[in-house]
Amino acid sequence: MKKWIISIPIVLVLIFVAGFFKVYYSSMEPVKAAERKSLKLAGEEISKVDDFHIYNGQEQVNVLEGRNKQGKKIIVWIPEKSKQVIVKQAKDGISKEEAIQKLMQEKNPKKIISVRLGMEKNIPLWEIYYRSQNNLINYYYIDFETGKWLKKIENL
Repeated sequence: MKKWIISIPIVLVLIFVAGFFKVYYSSMEPVKAAERKSLKLAGEEISKVDDFHIYNGQEQVNVLEGRNKQGKKIIVWIPEKSKQVIVKQAKDGISKEEAIQKLMQEKNPKKIISVRLGMEKNIPLWEIYYRSQNNLINYYYIDFETGKWLKKIENL
């Protein structure tokens, strides 16, 4: 009888864990499919991928960060609608740290939540998502190439 009392909770936990992993992998499949599609579209431009994410602004843009065959760090933007592959060397734009520094010069964020590459109106950009001192959500957009401020969405 004691074996049943111990066995039932163990079996239930195993079923729960297996279900959790199934849901997780099922939810990640669209992202993996988008990454595979982006790699196919990028073709020879990128040989090693360090990061992939989907930017959802005015239009969905798939962003690949990695290296080309010469080992130089590159960034590839692929807008979902046009599928036009835009490739830039990382050194030709401002870095993540420089984008954060630009924000810090103008604002006093309480907490930076995320910094990611994106694109709007065919302009590669950095999107900085942060909380202000009064705990409101804010977005700050910086041109990847020039480092100039593009737009702000504040106090959400």
